[in-house]
Formats: sequence, structure tokens, C-alpha cells
Amino acid sequence: MEWREYAEQMARLARDLLAQDSVQGTLDAIAAAAVRLVDGCDAAGILAVRKGRAVTLAACGDMVRDCDRLQGELGEGPCFDLARGAAGERAYRIEDLSRPQASWQRFAAGARELGVGSMSGVLLYAQDEDFGALDLYARRPGTFGEDVETAVWLLASHAAVALSSARTIDQLEHAMDSRHAIGEAMGMLMERHRFSEEEAFDVLRRISQHHNLKLRDVARRISGAGADGG
Repeated sequence: MEWREYAEQMARLARDLLAQDSVQGTLDAIAAAAVRLVDGCDAAGILAVRKGRAVTLAACGDMVRDCDRLQGELGEGPCFDLARGAAGERAYRIEDLSRPQASWQRFAAGARELGVGSMSGVLLYAQDEDFGALDLYARRPGTFGEDVETAVWLLASHAAVALSSARTIDQLEHAMDSRHAIGEAMGMLMERHRFSEEEAFDVLRRISQHHNLKLRDVARRISGAGADGG
């Protein structure tokens, strides 16, 4: 995509983001835009770490949550390096994850098993041990070259503004708790009924719409029923 066309796409994205009625809607739209606008990008997401717990705040693509979970469980990976101020950088680019990575061998090995060939991302904020990052994933190695960095920065600027408008501790924790509850309920549905991730989420969404309940409340009821053996 030529830069003029990309600039026009970003202008349309800005208008689309302004039309969103929630921070969550904005973050989801940014993740989807990354996949749509960045050549070769197969998945994108926004990862937040709060009190040592990694939570996917937005995801577009199957591998996002698994990669976020992997970084969180291992406590290592490109996002953690950025947050810890490694080399003073705020962006990263891994051109070929099929090769061993000296900085975080366990994460690289796990990412390869998940089918990730290359990654790129930007740190959105960092405060003490907490941070947020926008990550882009491609199955093919060599996807993200130097020309991609500007595009990632433009997307990240939108994400940073969206987060700054809602990034009080209470609001972030609320979003993370909601994501955790939804993920837990989806896991129960997938295990019990052999649903795919998409099917499990669709069940939650339909219940939410039918009963006029927020998605997180539906998820908590399902998780609570499961914990009680229901």
C-alpha cells in the first residue's frame, strides 16, 4: 500500500474511532485496523500487564491471546523488554522468529509453536511494573521490515490516546477483570461443549443480547454456575 493511500486509510480510521461508544470498542477497532492496513499482518492485539497479570485488552486473530498468555506466564518477551527499558527503545521488530532469539529463548520457541513467523510492536505506556503494548503478528518470517515501523507508530498513537482517556487504575483493572471473566466463561463452554473460541464467544454474545445483559455479567454467571457444579 502506498503512503498516500495509507494516510487516507488512517484518516478514515480516525473518524471511525471517534464514532466508537466505548474505550473497548476503540481498542478493538485499532487491532482490526492493524490487520487490515499493515501488509502481511495476520493478527494484532493490545496487551496490558497489571500487577504481574497479562491480559489481552483487544485481539484480532487467533494467535494474539496465546502469545499474550505466553509472555505473561514466562515474564519475558519483546513487550517486557520494552517496558523494562531495554536499550531505551519503545518499539521492536522481529523479522524472523524461526531463528533462535538470544534475549528470550523460551518465548521465541513458544511463539514458533504457535505459528508466529515475525512480530512488531510499540510500547503504549509503562508505569512501574505495569505496561501496555500494541503487537502485530505474521505467520511468515520477514514480513515486518523497516517500512512497517511508521505504520505501527501511527496505529499506536491512536491506541495510546484511547488508553490515556481511560487509563486510571480502576478503569484498567475493570477492563482486565472483564476480559478475565469472559475468557474463563469461554473456556468452560469450549471444554464442556467442544465449541471453538469463536462459537463460545458467539454464545455469550447471543445470551447478552437476548437478556439485555452486559457481556461480562453473562460471563460471570456462567463461571459462577460452573464453580458451583452447575
